[in-house]
Amino acid sequence: MKKLLVAFIICLSTGSLSAQNISIQEYILRYKDIAISEMKRSGIPASVTLAQGILETENGNSELVKKSNNHFGIKCKNAWTGESVSHTDDAPDECFRKYNTAADSYKDHSDFLRSSSRYASLFNLQPDDYRGWAYGLKKAGYATNPRYPQILITNIEQNNLHQYDIGDGEERTVFADGKFVEPTGKEALPVVNSVNPADEKLLERTSSSKGRSLFNRLHAVYAVKGTSVLAVATRENIGLSKLMEFNDLISDGLLPAGQWLYLERKPKTGNRDFYISLQNESLYDIAQNNAVQLNMLALYNQLNENAMVKIGTRIKLRP
Repeated sequence: MKKLLVAFIICLSTGSLSAQNISIQEYILRYKDIAISEMKRSGIPASVTLAQGILETENGNSELVKKSNNHFGIKCKNAWTGESVSHTDDAPDECFRKYNTAADSYKDHSDFLRSSSRYASLFNLQPDDYRGWAYGLKKAGYATNPRYPQILITNIEQNNLHQYDIGDGEERTVFADGKFVEPTGKEALPVVNSVNPADEKLLERTSSSKGRSLFNRLHAVYAVKGTSVLAVATRENIGLSKLMEFNDLISDGLLPAGQWLYLERKPKTGNRDFYISLQNESLYDIAQNNAVQLNMLALYNQLNENAMVKIGTRIKLRP
């Protein structure tokens, strides 16, 4: 009887521990805004940063990340003066950096790559060349695993992480003439200290009046919550009815949430085959974030245009 009771308790304990693990999608949702912010500040593609975080932390479940907030397995090195933890990796009880928050780890990861001449050539790559970054990191000696580039690329493509990479090169920090050059006339977004997926406060993706959307490279502006659609139309010198038509809007009032507003007609198809929803969201939001006409998106997926999409749903962006 005692043995049965002990076994039962062990099963309960194991179930409790496993229930605490987070999935890849949950990891992405928690940290994508930090990765995007760091991309703006440092020039490292958000997709690459997230893919590295997923790999190094086992989707945020590794022993190291739980005790140190170290998302990239960066060891102490001689220059490190902050807190540290002991962790067995290539050798027993190695010294790893410890951070107060995940954002601190992401920032230090960016600074780590930017401060080393070994990685300087990566910053000359095209902003959305995640494959070049993956192979470049391995070539520069970031990891010893011979399959490191393939693992990163698989993480990026299976989870659509490249949707977070901004295609317009002038939106990002670049490496030129032996130094890092910030975007002309623009301030890099500050690093956020914490990310709450339910927080309604949204990061602006461009500081200029006109920018390029994340997808399909359309002319667009990012309007924050409470912005008047009429005000945007007036500022951008475009007819109100046209602006509403381009963005599948039925009301010209105040925007209930931050979103991209396109200044030209969206295409009927996306720039890739599908999108996996990372949170419960409307089909309209998916259409806007992927720059696809709402009625065509509804047709491809046999959904109502007012449909709400559950987390993890695969949405076709092409017929």
